[in-house]
Amino acid sequence: MRVVVFGATGMVGQGVLRECLLADDVDSVLVVGRTPTGRRHPKLREIRHEDFTDLSALRDELARVDACFYCLGVSSLGLDEAAYTRISYDFPVATARLLAEVSPAATFVYVSGVGTDSTGEGRVMWARVKGRAENAVLELLPHGYAARPGFIQPTHGVVSKTRWYRLGYAVTRPLFPLLRRLFPNQVTTTDRLGRAMLRVAREGSPRRVLAGRDLS
Repeated sequence: MRVVVFGATGMVGQGVLRECLLADDVDSVLVVGRTPTGRRHPKLREIRHEDFTDLSALRDELARVDACFYCLGVSSLGLDEAAYTRISYDFPVATARLLAEVSPAATFVYVSGVGTDSTGEGRVMWARVKGRAENAVLELLPHGYAARPGFIQPTHGVVSKTRWYRLGYAVTRPLFPLLRRLFPNQVTTTDRLGRAMLRVAREGSPRRVLAGRDLS
């Protein structure tokens, strides 16, 4: 498979990138982002890109992919709805639209989160914005999926870029085995999540909104 990863420097993206590089059936991995990953691997190629609402310069690159894992995102803390919509709706939908034109058979997995509001009209800002993004992706691409992980434990050296998340993970790390037993459908790890997304790219899924055991 030829894979492209958006947001490979974030916590989820780091996990997905690691699993793609380890997978025998992934021939090449293209990372698109604003900052380099710092990784070196024979399969890996990186393109620096600034404006994620205009991906015309990537048209030829996306025409050659089998799967796109969209992990780019930010916390909604401190952002108003317009700023959050630009990153969490405009950016992924622009990618999905271009992929629908140049690689309509490709698998596209958009990472949202547990609690996302499919109506796109609820009271929680981040949930309705991501709900609208999910709906757009599912409408644009026949092999589009929305991944809704719950609690994600970073593994294999993966680190969140968000300070508050890092502190939270440090506190909850000793509790992870217990959380995993108590809430098996709401707790996963970055490596499990990466492998689950690859599994969807290989085999598809009867459910287009992926959650719980789909991502474990």
